[in-house]
Amino acid sequence: MDKFIITTIAAVFLFSCNSKPEKQAVKTVGEVEKITDPSYLFDGVSLDGWEVTNFDLPGKVSVKNGEILMDMGDGCTGITWTGTPPVMDYQISLDAKRVAGHDFFCGLTFPVNDSFCSLILGGWGGYTTGLSCIDGMDASENETTGWVRYEENRWYHVTLDVKAGKIKAMVDDQVVVDFTIGSHRLTVRPEVYLNIPLGIATWHTEGAIKNIRLMNNEQ
Repeated sequence: MDKFIITTIAAVFLFSCNSKPEKQAVKTVGEVEKITDPSYLFDGVSLDGWEVTNFDLPGKVSVKNGEILMDMGDGCTGITWTGTPPVMDYQISLDAKRVAGHDFFCGLTFPVNDSFCSLILGGWGGYTTGLSCIDGMDASENETTGWVRYEENRWYHVTLDVKAGKIKAMVDDQVVVDFTIGSHRLTVRPEVYLNIPLGIATWHTEGAIKNIRLMNNEQ
């Protein structure tokens, strides 16, 4: 009996010693420092301040390794900010990438005075870039229509400026939109209407977003 007890205690001791490194390793995997700067709308660790947009047949939205992941859905997948954004004289910047799919990996819907519009990156076959909509015409058919060859799984830095009656957008160092609003009528396509007033969506595409920042002209 004594021999059995000693053997059991030894086995438990060895199991405990061997299991400790594994538990410690699990705790350190995927740790991300929370962003506390109030100009950042995404803190890097949660969807606080955002809601998953109630699109029809969306993919899953999750947060992992400092990124918001939007899985491919049968239509749009996205998030909508629950705060109240400015309507003029502000800048939004973020990093976005297409993980899989062949359509837009970043549809950024934003306010412009008393209207709304969307910056589309990679729509209509994967390359079309522009604003939807201007005078009822979407990003594939208005004066902002452009084409950018986006690489899969590559981060792109996106900057959107809405000020002085203009909308200007850059992807990395390339100006992709430089539009004077004037008397033009701005609207959004029905597919992304639920992203109003400020939201981000993908279309039949898996995408990732991080470093979402909103600044007004005074910042």
